[in-house]
Amino acid sequence: MEKLRNRNLRDRRKQPTPPFSRYTLFGNRMGIRRRDDQRNGGYVDRYDSGLFFFLILILTFNILDILYTMKILDIGGWEANPIVRVLMYRYGSKFWIWKFAIVSLSVIFFCLHSQFRRAKVFIISISLIYIALVVYQIFLITSQ
Repeated sequence: MEKLRNRNLRDRRKQPTPPFSRYTLFGNRMGIRRRDDQRNGGYVDRYDSGLFFFLILILTFNILDILYTMKILDIGGWEANPIVRVLMYRYGSKFWIWKFAIVSLSVIFFCLHSQFRRAKVFIISISLIYIALVVYQIFLITSQ
């Protein structure tokens, strides 16, 4: 009876799990169970392999984009992305470090927020855009 009186009656479910916590690396929650919570989105402790595939796809095609951009610049092309153009002007041939860092931080952000509906759509959309971009760059390089 004494143990029951000394119990902590604070309800842990009153506050959502923060995106960075001890459960980020060691938790067990892979999905959101309740249907209402699934519609609203939330945070999980572990992520599925489909998400991992799309995030690695984005990073891989980002690297290919950087390499093909440098190749296109060498053969006389120019950068169409105004943000990357500013990075190129400011940092010269080291622009790729900033471009990779920006995309990598974005991938981490969207991984953490992947249970929200808009984030899933955005991750898939960015993957498709990168695929189209790299295919276009290959076309530009081979047509030279």
